[in-house]
Amino acid sequence: MNEISKKILLLLYTGVGFSYSYTPGQKLKFLKNLPKEWKKIEENELKKGIKNLYRLDIIDKAEGIDGWITVKPTEKGKLRALNLKLDGIKSKKQTWDRRWRMVAFDIPEKHKQGRDALRRRLIKIGFCELQKSVFIAPYDCREEIILLVKFFRLEKYVRFGELDFIDKEDYFKKVFKLS
Repeated sequence: MNEISKKILLLLYTGVGFSYSYTPGQKLKFLKNLPKEWKKIEENELKKGIKNLYRLDIIDKAEGIDGWITVKPTEKGKLRALNLKLDGIKSKKQTWDRRWRMVAFDIPEKHKQGRDALRRRLIKIGFCELQKSVFIAPYDCREEIILLVKFFRLEKYVRFGELDFIDKEDYFKKVFKLS
């Protein structure tokens, strides 16, 4: 998938994130950068990118009675966009805010596939395993983790927290190469 297609998919996925936002502040954060990003894509590139995503079954489009065309990510597209968003967590150019992000879960055996997928994804994006079902990272990733949990439909079993203190912090600073 080329860079324009990735950008289009992430912008469409921002709409999904917007719909999952609970507070006006979260919604505003999603909307703040949206218009600037759309303007950075030339019209011809946009059309080619949308055709490419449609061909790959990453987006779906439907024409309404009024002639408007609605473009939205398919389930495959949502997963691809989520993966792109998650891949960007470690590469965010941010200084550490001295807060730890923790994901803890107790997912029943009947949801083993989702539990294993969540565990693999947390490790892939850079979380460190504290215990079998407790992970920690220094990255600002609340929105991404909330979307990941919702995608796997595990909201009932997963908790996300931001910590100001964790014992043995020096060890974790070394693990994450923080100063």
